[in-house]
Amino acid sequence: MRAAVLRPAAASLLLTTLAAAPADGAPGAPDARAAELRGTAVAAARARADGIDFGPCAAADVPSAPAGVRCGTVSVPLDYAHPGGERITLTVSRAPATGRDPRNSKRKVPRQGALVYNPGGPGASGMYFPLIGAVPDWQRIAAAYDLVGYAPRGVGRSAPLSCEDPAHFFKGPTDAPEHPSEAYKRQRVARAKAYARGCAQRSGARLRYYNSLNNARDLDVLRAALGESRLTFLGGSYGTYFGALYATMFPSHLRRMVLDSAVNPDPGQIWYRGNLVQSAAFEERWADFREWIARHDAVYRLGTTPARVRRGYDIARERLAARAADGKVGPGQLQNVFLAAGYDDALWPSRAAALSAYLRGDPKPLVRLAVPDPGTAVAAENAGAVYTAVECNDAPWPTDWKVWDRDNTRLARVAPFETWDNAWMNLPCAYWPAPRQRPLDVRTGPGELPPVLILAAERDAAAPYEGALEMNRRLAGSVLVTERDAGTHGVAGGGNACVDGHLSAYLLEGRVPARHASCAPRPEPVASAGPVASAGDRGRRDALMGKAGRG
Repeated sequence: MRAAVLRPAAASLLLTTLAAAPADGAPGAPDARAAELRGTAVAAARARADGIDFGPCAAADVPSAPAGVRCGTVSVPLDYAHPGGERITLTVSRAPATGRDPRNSKRKVPRQGALVYNPGGPGASGMYFPLIGAVPDWQRIAAAYDLVGYAPRGVGRSAPLSCEDPAHFFKGPTDAPEHPSEAYKRQRVARAKAYARGCAQRSGARLRYYNSLNNARDLDVLRAALGESRLTFLGGSYGTYFGALYATMFPSHLRRMVLDSAVNPDPGQIWYRGNLVQSAAFEERWADFREWIARHDAVYRLGTTPARVRRGYDIARERLAARAADGKVGPGQLQNVFLAAGYDDALWPSRAAALSAYLRGDPKPLVRLAVPDPGTAVAAENAGAVYTAVECNDAPWPTDWKVWDRDNTRLARVAPFETWDNAWMNLPCAYWPAPRQRPLDVRTGPGELPPVLILAAERDAAAPYEGALEMNRRLAGSVLVTERDAGTHGVAGGGNACVDGHLSAYLLEGRVPARHASCAPRPEPVASAGPVASAGDRGRRDALMGKAGRG
């Protein structure tokens, strides 16, 4: 499956038009980072001495947790430059290694330590990760490793961040113009300014300490609290970025590391340019999806060409702009539903069926997908606040609206599907009230690290493939496994036997391919016009692993 090539044109556009972001502030200068490194050592020694007192999980952490999954907390400094100052508490979950070979119950499996997982975001929680041990494909890994998840700083009950009243978080119906008017742009600028003020008002002086460098430091403290001399880590999406920071900052503390759906760690891509590249990649995935729908016109009756499918989508947007479905689903909700399909091919049948039904007079399937569950508003607002704080704090951003307007207007001419929606999500960073970090130059030399396994899907939009190539170049001795011509975001444990074989060989035996390896794509989804699941349907694996957020 291959859509018309957009990326070279988009890359050329980005290289020739994007303005350099201003360097506004100098947190993370060498002297400060040396103090933070010393503070991390102090905090890690303290955590090793204290350990983690695991007990029953609170419903807020892992609802209906089985008896084998236990939860606890670890204390970390708010500011690593002052480890004796204010501390915050991170929640942790663990399922101890079973020690049993799932293929031979009489055979004991030696324990290899703790496998710590982060699903990305920023803003996603890994607290559900230990539940993955019940999935057959993970039982060999669960036999050898304690499966450990945690909620990073700001997430869930780990010193939670908030930027607005969750009661007002789910707004609907909303618009989502691909080429917004000047009046609409002014509204969104005002909203971004208000959101940034809300983050400062609700979080106070703590706001500046929610960033990727501190996430990497927290990971080292967690390693020590678990009693591990070296870390075994599985990071997905954004988790690959601070995993790479960890490898750069603490190379001697690393045992094994899997970076699944790697983001581009180039400091110049963090995060303004990286989001523009992501928007260009989502245009390709949208084209892939329309091409698949067109091949299954007998099922969906949306047209035999991608252009005709696009026309049906546009008609739906126009109708929803005139009259929201169920009074709650407008163009913005429609766009969110189809954006989710850019993350996971398994969602294609339900989205295509919902669009087909809506255009034929039945809005119920679309409403079931698009109307958010009010019960998730607190978690969703929290995830959005952490996403914003981390990305805004991590690096300088353009502070002149004219730069954003110019770059996104140009990109939207060739990649309209996601460009402006992505811009609005990140625009609070233009007006951010906290000082910015300078991104660390992720780079390791030969022999500094054990081999790192990088997994990537060639047509991933949330973490475009160029990022995996750059990560591979920057981490000496790392090995890249590519799922060819595939685009689902999240490769590990995704049902591709070739990819999962490399994952198991690495985690269980430390084996990596001799050089860059590739795997054929997993099968395409089966077209079906059957019942449509409810909002947030992301499949068994994503539910277990807590996948959420932009990346």
